[in-house]
Amino acid sequence: MKEFVQPAQVLLDLDCMTKDEVLALLSDKALELGITNDRDAVKAAFDAREDEGSTGMMDGFAVPHAKTDAIKDAAVIVTRFTAPIADWESIDGSEITVGIALLVPDAEAGSTHITLLAKIARALMDDAFRDAIRAATEPGQVSGLINGRLSD
Repeated sequence: MKEFVQPAQVLLDLDCMTKDEVLALLSDKALELGITNDRDAVKAAFDAREDEGSTGMMDGFAVPHAKTDAIKDAAVIVTRFTAPIADWESIDGSEITVGIALLVPDAEAGSTHITLLAKIARALMDDAFRDAIRAATEPGQVSGLINGRLSD
């Protein structure tokens, strides 16, 4: 089974104030982790998706996603913030405190992307899953929770 989320892809207790800061940080991290060689293309892909409509979901979770040829392999990066992101709209009006970012190569947009999005969306409907992500103290706990859901 492919481990989509390594502990290095889980960033806890971040001090970000705006959605743009978060998307820039995700793009920087994608470059640092070797998910892309083109940080700006990834940032542009995140921005383009947000322009279509906010990726803020419910109960403080957002699922930003970037689809671009600049992404080498599908990956997930998880972010958790010390304070809510003030300008990230959500379906239920809750303030975003956790982001589960999907990064997918264009070629896999119709397959891998849809599968990942569906599994994450299903997991986010589970109160126990959301609570466990919020309560985790170590990146390995978060990566284990998410990989468990993605392998279902």
